[in-house]
Amino acid sequence: MRVNQNDLNTPVENTWCPGCGNFGILTAVKGAIADLVNEGFAELKDFVLTADIGCGSKIYDYIKINGYYGLHGRAVALAVGIKLANPELKVIAFGGDGGLLNEGIAHLVHAARYNSDITTVMHNNQVFALTTGQATATTERGFRGKSTPLGTFEEPLNPITLMIESGATFVAREFSYDVAHLKETLKAAIKHKGFSIIDVLQPCVSFHDTTEYFRKRIYRLEDEGHDPYDREAALKKAREWGYDLDPDARIPVGVFYINDEKMAYEEGWPSIRKGPFWKRKRERRWEDTIRKYVVV
Repeated sequence: MRVNQNDLNTPVENTWCPGCGNFGILTAVKGAIADLVNEGFAELKDFVLTADIGCGSKIYDYIKINGYYGLHGRAVALAVGIKLANPELKVIAFGGDGGLLNEGIAHLVHAARYNSDITTVMHNNQVFALTTGQATATTERGFRGKSTPLGTFEEPLNPITLMIESGATFVAREFSYDVAHLKETLKAAIKHKGFSIIDVLQPCVSFHDTTEYFRKRIYRLEDEGHDPYDREAALKKAREWGYDLDPDARIPVGVFYINDEKMAYEEGWPSIRKGPFWKRKRERRWEDTIRKYVVV
């Protein structure tokens, strides 16, 4: 049965601010899932979303797909666990730049290092938006917010270089208002076997409205012949913009890096290679395990 992206709507009232960049991400995600189902890649029941706390994580309320809410910064950890339990699922983790690069940075780095076969979508507005505009790891230097009234003085973190260096095998950046381009990148990321991440530049119209800044400076990597299989070229392109809102910047979007040769994390576990746990016959009674390994 064909799926229309409107079939993924929920009756939950959307409480994002009017004009929020999250609306573009929502439309792209629903379109990508519908396309992948219609193309025979997976069934709706195969998709699972994980989210934590924040405006971007509320996306789970608005997509009629199985999923799980967790603590702030733990969306990736949840996704890794779900994928280990059932490798047949297509698991997508959603989080903001604060949740993924502040509270949850250890989970993000190690999931990339493991090359866990999940997709991570970062809603990056360079502030903690839900709590009304505090600085995050990607906030530009000089930003004055509620937690930094004198302006930030730290250099922002570049998640693209971080993820390539950490071992992620599909690394991309997109702009939330370019919905069609984002949708195609999402489809490619979900199809990729290994750790995929898309850093979505998603302006917060209430506390950090960078919409026009990005519109004037973004260009597509494919328009300049970038080879995503060239790691050094990917790092060079990633360093073109340092998340500092430089007025002279050119900001590349699209797929920076792909590695199809690295083994996915789940393939390394002999127990997982036998198939999903829920399909398998129990091999040992728990009482026998207790007698063998627990000293009473």
